[in-house]
Amino acid sequence: MSAATRRLLLFTGKLGYQTRTFEESAKKLGVELVYVTDRCHQLDDPWNDRAVPVHFENPEAAAYAVMESVRGHQISGVLALGDRPAQAAAYVARGLGLRFHHPAAVEACRSKLRTREVWHAAELPVPWFRAIRTNPVPEPSLQGITYPCVLKPLSLSASQGVIRANNREEFLAAAARISRLLDSPEIRATREPNLDQILVEGYIPGREVAVEGLLTDGQLRILAIFDKPDLLEGPFFEETIYVTPSRLSDAEQQAITRCAIDAIRALGLSHGPVHAEFRVNEQGVWPIEVAPRPIGGLCARALRFCAAAESNPISLEELLLRHTLEIPDYDLPRESGASAVMMIPVPASGVLEKVEGDEAARATPGVTKLIITARLHDYISAWPEGSSYLGFLFSSAETADDAERVLREAHAKLNFVLTPRLPVEHPASGRVASG
Repeated sequence: MSAATRRLLLFTGKLGYQTRTFEESAKKLGVELVYVTDRCHQLDDPWNDRAVPVHFENPEAAAYAVMESVRGHQISGVLALGDRPAQAAAYVARGLGLRFHHPAAVEACRSKLRTREVWHAAELPVPWFRAIRTNPVPEPSLQGITYPCVLKPLSLSASQGVIRANNREEFLAAAARISRLLDSPEIRATREPNLDQILVEGYIPGREVAVEGLLTDGQLRILAIFDKPDLLEGPFFEETIYVTPSRLSDAEQQAITRCAIDAIRALGLSHGPVHAEFRVNEQGVWPIEVAPRPIGGLCARALRFCAAAESNPISLEELLLRHTLEIPDYDLPRESGASAVMMIPVPASGVLEKVEGDEAARATPGVTKLIITARLHDYISAWPEGSSYLGFLFSSAETADDAERVLREAHAKLNFVLTPRLPVEHPASGRVASG
């Protein structure tokens, strides 16, 4: 089958910047994209994208709906963007006989508790951990809780609801705060499983890194190791800067690669993109999480691939399409030089009234792109309740140090005016929200 006749299912929670990049890459390669998105099936294609409407909280039912929709059509591959769509994609791939991660492996990645259990059984380095109920919150001393520790929802992403506690009082306050978050109408509407439980684990000190990888029949290729230069020590864990190539020593990077291979193999992931997080300290490399998907949001724009310095680079999205459909050049290396992205942090919860300094930030030498994703007059939640950034700032330079410096200089020129919102009673829960 020629590339011009190939059709790929792209599972995604929503359409946006990253799907537009996939669309551009698909047109370049002569590939037809079929979107599978989380929306009401009663709506008659409201965005004219011919997407298959599903509900990702029930992956088996979503997979059945997709397979019925594509019955009689040749499908050449599947890709998933985001944690929720990946499980439905895995079921569809298995049903259609396409290479992708096994559904059981994807399910293990979706639960932080199950991931810890798998790694513990595989004798990988993990801190002590246990799951507790949110209502009522147990007395920590009776649960063998020691400090410092970290409390996490079992299945939320982007560090939403993740809080460090250094003593009993902070533990009880954190548990109550996470419980309110998990019981909020916004989170309840996601129908995520295990919203009545929290994972508690020992805090792991050290530097944090992210790894972007690509699996081909179980063999891992590291696309990039990202340093996270801002220390993530709590009490909340909102990420900010990713920069590559890593400035860690060769020995440390080799240890990260070995740990990534072991963590991925233990989970049973086999084919497709993976994004993983690790902590590095004097005791070694500790796996934090592995997700069977590419890097989230717009951060993929920090990665480009080419055969030589004079070649036109391709995007991560195009690389993934080539890999999935076995189109040549999916093994291109990352371009030379350094690149970085800042997920612009939310300084405080509030209504976004104005963005100042954006033109000055864009004019900073070395800045390649500034995208403000937050909408004016929308309420933006700061971490730990929040999970959406104000935007994304990109840079490129000869060295990782310079790429990071450019981001900090440009960010210093930005000013986001956020004002408290008026108390409003939620129509479903009856609770009064303020902030």
